[in-house]
Amino acid sequence: MPDALAARRAAVTLLLEVTEARRMLSEALADDRLSALEPADRARAQRLALAALRRVEPADSVLVPHLRKAPPPVVRAILRLAVAELAERPDEAHGIVSSAVSLARSDTRAAQAAGFVNAVLRKVSAAPLDLPVQRLPAWLRNPLVQRFGKAAVKAIEAAHLAGAPLDLTVKHPSEAEALAAALGARVMPGGTLRLATGVQVSALPGYDAGAWWVQDAAAAVPARVLAVQPGERVADLCAAPGGKTLQLAAAGAEVTALDISEQRMARVRENLARCGLAAACVVADALEWQPDAAFDAILLDAPCSATGTIRRHPDLPFVKGPGDLPGLIALQAALIDRAVGLLKPGGRLVYCTCSLLPAEGEDQFAAALARHPGLQRDQKAVAGWPGAWDARGGGLRLRPDHWADQGGIDGFFIGAFRKG
Repeated sequence: MPDALAARRAAVTLLLEVTEARRMLSEALADDRLSALEPADRARAQRLALAALRRVEPADSVLVPHLRKAPPPVVRAILRLAVAELAERPDEAHGIVSSAVSLARSDTRAAQAAGFVNAVLRKVSAAPLDLPVQRLPAWLRNPLVQRFGKAAVKAIEAAHLAGAPLDLTVKHPSEAEALAAALGARVMPGGTLRLATGVQVSALPGYDAGAWWVQDAAAAVPARVLAVQPGERVADLCAAPGGKTLQLAAAGAEVTALDISEQRMARVRENLARCGLAAACVVADALEWQPDAAFDAILLDAPCSATGTIRRHPDLPFVKGPGDLPGLIALQAALIDRAVGLLKPGGRLVYCTCSLLPAEGEDQFAAALARHPGLQRDQKAVAGWPGAWDARGGGLRLRPDHWADQGGIDGFFIGAFRKG
């Protein structure tokens, strides 16, 4: 039986993990913080936490006039959660306020503040809430405004608030229309199937048969740009969780999937097995790994800030910061150099990151061309995609506000090279 109070209590725990402990939700969930909950309550706790994380700063702006001093973290989390709920479901204000008070009373850290929680939320709920869209932190927002302009950044922030639908990549593209009909999905440009969220993935038609896998529409583009041919020798560096590996294998390439993490590589093997596809899976550091022979094509989805995925990971701005960037940028450059060395003459390389920052995309692309005189832009590979995706200096720049009326898309940079 659903337990709304237990779900809210778990959502507060997740909020505190992100905003106070500065941990990603995925890390907190890996600790089995919600293991005692029923599946429905666990799913609701995650939805509540995600909704609150998308509205932390706007909620605080509403709460501050009613606070004489900063409340304890757990009380603040209860208030933030309630304000997020009030913004989403104003018709349920009485129940939301009552639930927040009950939640405070049930927590020894907040019990004495239950009356305070009640008073504040009654005042907040007395008038309709019109929360502003949450802004990105300055370290991220400023370079994006400089690159894309204020209007585009506001549109990106709006896309972050909207969240992300469920996207699937089809094993056999010729089956996309039939699967879309069976799933009640929309076929997006490029062949991705798009569904509404809130579905149980493993219960969908075609899951057990391995007819598709979960993969954001943006994440499916790099392998399509690489356009491997049957029998080509291809490496997928930094392969986990394996969506791109599956695409390359489904296209008939002889694929080597490499990742530094055994745990993450286990997911690649599981996905390959479910989908009936084959690839050589190697656990190694790409900077040190020595293959038997050079490759016809390489896909490098490099480690990055992941700032293009905030619409599905609203916890990221609270955990990541500018101090993470120098090490990531240096690693990306080193991986590009290594990938170039593993290519045959005439071989193709697609470099991509799920980052919105030019320093991890357009700038890396230009710097690689400057470092390697024999490396050329493969303009043909990135031709034919929507004009709005054209990146300065070559490549594709995808943003969360692209396809906004159809559910958006993750932020990605994708650059294609050819080795002379």
